[in-house]
Amino acid sequence: MANPLKQRPFRRLFLGRTLSLIGDAVIPAALALALLRTTGSASALALVLGCAMVPKLLLLPVGGVIADRLNSRTVALASDLVRCVTQLLAGLQLMRSDPSIALIAAAEVAGGAASAFATPALSPLVGGTVAAADRQRANSLLATAGSVARLGGPALAGLLIWAAGPGWAFLLDAATFAASAALLLSIRVAHVPPPKRSFRADLIEGWVEVRNRDWYWTSLIAHGIWNLTAAALMVLGPVIAVRSLGGEGIWVAVLQSGSIGVLLGALLAGRVRVHRPVMAGNLAAALYALPLVALAVPAPAPLVIGAYGVAMAGLGFLGPVWETTVQNTIPEHALARVISYDWLMSLGTMPLGYLFAPLAADAFGTGWTLTTSAVLVGGACLATLAVPSVRRFVTEGAPHHASTEQKAAAT
Repeated sequence: MANPLKQRPFRRLFLGRTLSLIGDAVIPAALALALLRTTGSASALALVLGCAMVPKLLLLPVGGVIADRLNSRTVALASDLVRCVTQLLAGLQLMRSDPSIALIAAAEVAGGAASAFATPALSPLVGGTVAAADRQRANSLLATAGSVARLGGPALAGLLIWAAGPGWAFLLDAATFAASAALLLSIRVAHVPPPKRSFRADLIEGWVEVRNRDWYWTSLIAHGIWNLTAAALMVLGPVIAVRSLGGEGIWVAVLQSGSIGVLLGALLAGRVRVHRPVMAGNLAAALYALPLVALAVPAPAPLVIGAYGVAMAGLGFLGPVWETTVQNTIPEHALARVISYDWLMSLGTMPLGYLFAPLAADAFGTGWTLTTSAVLVGGACLATLAVPSVRRFVTEGAPHHASTEQKAAAT
């Protein structure tokens, strides 16, 4: 695999994406601290976070249609400009002595809506700037940049808040979106528009592309269950760490181990060519059962920390491998719509995990809930291996041209 950073269009895309990832990584910590400092209310934080998530979930399929109809570069550029403005407005509010929670929430609604268009546009951008043989390396580089940003984001947020106040973290994020937009202006991306038809027909066609591929929709079910159980771990894990494993510091160590694991997994994905990518990715995803079991026992803190790191390394490996497989297999004119359904499935199950995990823990116990979650995620990921098209799917060198075996398995 050649280094895609040697290709000017991808190099600029990578730089813009990396800058915006750094800005985004600062926001969760800055937002939490800013709102708690200003209002002292966890409800205000939940409101603002919900305002960003809900429109993104509702508009993802719409964003997929628009990104397929228009050039993905145009959609990503417009999304960056909108998010630049929303973060600028939120930052200016937080720099006031009496910031308006309503205005900040409204800015997050607009930012979440813009994200629904930006998310499905990224994969066509990669596909349009990188040759098929180099896409796994390109996706690995993007995933690695995201992992590094998540590792350093909280520390950078803390430094900004300590030195200048939380509003400056949002101004930094706005600046990164402006820089990303400027870099997108300087590149060209090939675009294959779909045939002209109604909006509803475009939505249906995107879903048909998913439904007609057994390896895709069965893997999406497993990935959705992965996110469901990940939400359960995020809700119940801190409680176990504080009560049984040694305190808040242990939970911080668990999360840091996960961040390092994602980074290592993404680096590995950039260095190996996987012959059976769908099967390998789902096996990597099944590793998430390990920390769920470790917390259910609960195992000693070092084992929990290590298990979570291994599980998240599986996620870091899965991401680039899966994205490359999708980019090289789904027709270009439908790629953004297919990606939007992919993200909808992944993000849509997380609120269910947040809601039902504490209810199940109260009714049946935390250990039972986490053990059941481990069985669910391990069983779902391993069960995909029973699907012939998952086992038979092999890496091809050219995009959008499946082998005879793959064509037979995918229909």
